[in-house]
Amino acid sequence: MDGDSDLTPLPDGWQRALVIMAHPDDPEYGVGAAVATWTAAGKDVRYVLGTRGEAGIAGMQPDESARVREAEQRRAIAHVGVSELEFLDHRDGTIEYSSILRRDIAETIRRHRPEFVVTMNFHETWFPGAWNSADHRAFGLAVMDAVSDAANEWIFPDLSDDGFEPWAGVHHVAVNSPTGTHAVEVSDGVDAAIASLVEHAQYLAALSGDPILDQATRQVLSVTGGPDASKRYVRFDLYNM
Repeated sequence: MDGDSDLTPLPDGWQRALVIMAHPDDPEYGVGAAVATWTAAGKDVRYVLGTRGEAGIAGMQPDESARVREAEQRRAIAHVGVSELEFLDHRDGTIEYSSILRRDIAETIRRHRPEFVVTMNFHETWFPGAWNSADHRAFGLAVMDAVSDAANEWIFPDLSDDGFEPWAGVHHVAVNSPTGTHAVEVSDGVDAAIASLVEHAQYLAALSGDPILDQATRQVLSVTGGPDASKRYVRFDLYNM
């Protein structure tokens, strides 16, 4: 891959991807530039989020936070070419790895029938020295297992009874990670990614007093190679299913 020889390009032979992450803003914090790049190339990318982010804004009641963050997320997806957004309505901050969570994710995989699934880093650390959140760890692991569950007719057979037939068409799962060995070049998607993250204005304002655009720009540049990169990449660990 030009400019970063240690990275392997992600597979590109797919048409529909499902981005499955725990919270509103999770896609924007990591993969927005990749999503913008994919949709600009004519690919169909859809978002499924585990919660509505009701525990995400300090000082704001959960019901109000969920309303605000859902609205911010709906505005955010328009900037990166995504039109389909679904919430699984698990409880923000207390997601548990469980058969219930796996079933819910398997159902949405069977419904949308993607060839490619994208989720976020679910390991103990976000990067060395930075502990990852409990929601990210539980939810991401459930995503990995639910891909297999969605393909197996004997796991959650009630899904078939409800009309959601098994789907074994997911060939790869890409896990967004700052240390990933695979990547997609996203230089043309950076502006859209920044605009998408800016839509999370109330969430960002609760995190820092810095201007929203400054916060969004720093974050997107950070996850695409740093402020001085000549070419920009979003990195992933790739799992073949």
